Amino acid sequence: MVAGKAGSKTVRSTAARSQTDDLLQELRRRIVSHEWPPGSRLREHELAGEFHVSRARIRGAFGILEERGLIECVPNRGAVVIRLQLDRIFELFEVREVLEAQMVRLATEKAPPETWDDLIELFGAPAETAVADNDLDAYVDAISQFRQRCIAAAGNEVLKGLLDSLYDRTQVLIHRLVLVPGRAREGMRQHQEILRAMRAGDAQTAEHLKRENIRSAREWFQNYQKYLL
Repeated sequence: MVAGKAGSKTVRSTAARSQTDDLLQELRRRIVSHEWPPGSRLREHELAGEFHVSRARIRGAFGILEERGLIECVPNRGAVVIRLQLDRIFELFEVREVLEAQMVRLATEKAPPETWDDLIELFGAPAETAVADNDLDAYVDAISQFRQRCIAAAGNEVLKGLLDSLYDRTQVLIHRLVLVPGRAREGMRQHQEILRAMRAGDAQTAEHLKRENIRSAREWFQNYQKYLL
């Protein structure tokens, strides 16, 4: 009997975690995709009703989103989607350049060359079609797959933790930047070059190209900032 009660508690606990994860993923998606633009107020009672969860669970999700730099909890206003500050954006690009270049170098050094064949294929016709059709969600998904695969291949938990801590803010930037005409095509070309270097086992060139990719993104953001902020 005791074992049965313990088992039922475990099932409920697992279900609760899954529900919380699903809630968090959906809130993140709405912020990152700009469905909730900067300055949007997130109301506990409305979200609790929409997702059929307690307000305590909503507050817990808000705490995680605040830690990740997506919202801020303002006295007398509640949770508000954070507005990107230009100096913080450029600081983020600086940190990304260092970390993502290191990620690519380690991934190239540690993974067999054939590891990248399916990504090379993805950044071929599928990505080119997505860009031509202005299917920006598909293109951003390809970028995300590249990033996750490189993190896994790099095999460095400290680096993974640092990159994961920046992930949501990075996604916000990517979703906005690809709206600039021509940026998705340029980013696609750059990733094709990076992957060719990785397939050739040339870690130094791959690292250099990834740095150039981030610097290029920073320049595009700087040039079009009045449309993106």
